[in-house]
Amino acid sequence: MGFGWKTAALAVALTLAGAQGALAQETVRVGVLKFGTVNWELDAMKRNGLDAKHGISVEVQPYAGEDATAVALQGGAVDMIVSDWLWVSRMRAEGVPYVFAPYSTSVGSIMVPKDSPIRALSDLKDKRLGVAGGPLDKNWLLIQALARREGKIDLAEEADIAYAAPPLLAEKARQGELDAVLIFWNYAARLEAAGFRELVSGEEAAGAAGASGPVAAIGYVFPEGFAKAHPAAVEGFLAASRETKALLATSDAEWTALAPLVRAEDEATLRTLRDRYRRGIPARPVAEEEKDAERLYRTLRAIGSEKLVGRGEVLDPGTYWAGLKNAS
Repeated sequence: MGFGWKTAALAVALTLAGAQGALAQETVRVGVLKFGTVNWELDAMKRNGLDAKHGISVEVQPYAGEDATAVALQGGAVDMIVSDWLWVSRMRAEGVPYVFAPYSTSVGSIMVPKDSPIRALSDLKDKRLGVAGGPLDKNWLLIQALARREGKIDLAEEADIAYAAPPLLAEKARQGELDAVLIFWNYAARLEAAGFRELVSGEEAAGAAGASGPVAAIGYVFPEGFAKAHPAAVEGFLAASRETKALLATSDAEWTALAPLVRAEDEATLRTLRDRYRRGIPARPVAEEEKDAERLYRTLRAIGSEKLVGRGEVLDPGTYWAGLKNAS
């Protein structure tokens, strides 16, 4: 009788193991920047087994730059990358049906030293302003629009602009070689921890351009055909992403575990990065975000023309993945 009980228990265990293995059969290949912040979420997801919990196995494939991740997606080497809705809409207008699922509302900010006399955008006249992302970066364009509207200043013409990569700009700011920098959120957080303050954020500029709340600056991007062919994989991945964000929003221990990957200079920097990451977790209904993205698209098209948005007159109606219409 004892032997029969053990045999039955073993059979149940093998059945459960087989069921768990079946749940994790679909692999989702995610292309990321080698040292990008998306790695933090994916590391926490895999370390806590949240991908397997939702029936997928996430395979992280690192690349040296954004262009390389885009090429990998277009070539079928990965199933997903992280990019913005502007690029997705542009690709759709060119006949390439990608879709977008919000990842983070964190955007860049103009940062100045804590004791800087610069208090408003108008104070940047004749000042040395470093800008990350290039002349067509959407946060830069929106901040220029805000400066013209509120500060009556054309920053591109009236400030001394230096375009460069974020790490170089951050270092030049620390050394006092720049009066201000418009820089991506994670570098802004590091500067904040080092004693800088925020002059204006991309979120404020987006609000002035018509957004009613935070709009995801970047999101997971994948082919519409992949979503239709593998709906369970996409839904499982996004569910795992949401659960991972919830974990990172509440668990300080998770950030201690992430410290080697975050590579913060000290505990204060780690805390600032943690807090800024948490502030960027999307919380609005996707339908509301999409309406704001449509408004911002019109503003950006008026400023940046086809050089920025391509042929599309409006944000392509299919840009946001249809499976998210009723999500939050």
